[in-house]
Amino acid sequence: MSEPTTSPKPAAAPEAPAAPELAVAPSSTRTGPGRLLVAVYGLFALSASARAGVQIATKFGHAPVAYLLSAFAGVVYILATVTLTNGSPTARRIAVVSCSVELAGVLSVGTWSLADPASFPDATVWSSYGSGYGFVPLVLPVFGLLWLSRWSRRARIRRTAATPAEDEGKEAGSGVGTPGTDPASRRD
Repeated sequence: MSEPTTSPKPAAAPEAPAAPELAVAPSSTRTGPGRLLVAVYGLFALSASARAGVQIATKFGHAPVAYLLSAFAGVVYILATVTLTNGSPTARRIAVVSCSVELAGVLSVGTWSLADPASFPDATVWSSYGSGYGFVPLVLPVFGLLWLSRWSRRARIRRTAATPAEDEGKEAGSGVGTPGTDPASRRD
């Protein structure tokens, strides 16, 4: 009995190697460190919202400013969680705004709570720069903004690398046989 022979598969046309930045560009903000970021934002969204809800419902008259600021922080955390999870370009822009508002809130409420402790008989999530939460409220928006910046930069690199080939396909048909339209020969 003879052994079956298998013919080698035809080799695919060689492709130009992708730049390292393109190979590691995340497909959404929910990849890599973004997963941890979303998880921490989700945890803070739940805890800040629940805490503020209970405080507002049971003892609002004791420290209304602190409780309303905690509720606002909870809304900001919810917005950041949802937009980071979504990852669309519009959601990323909203996430940048929410992380920026969060950072401004932590810095301003943190300073206010230290300068005028009488205004805060009970602490908020952002009091003393988030010291009651291990300063996570202070560093979380910084990491969020850094992650979104990194993601946006890589998405721009991906779009820039894809644009010449797409543009040439639209402008010059398929680009085959047309001088100067070979994407591999183009060095921008």
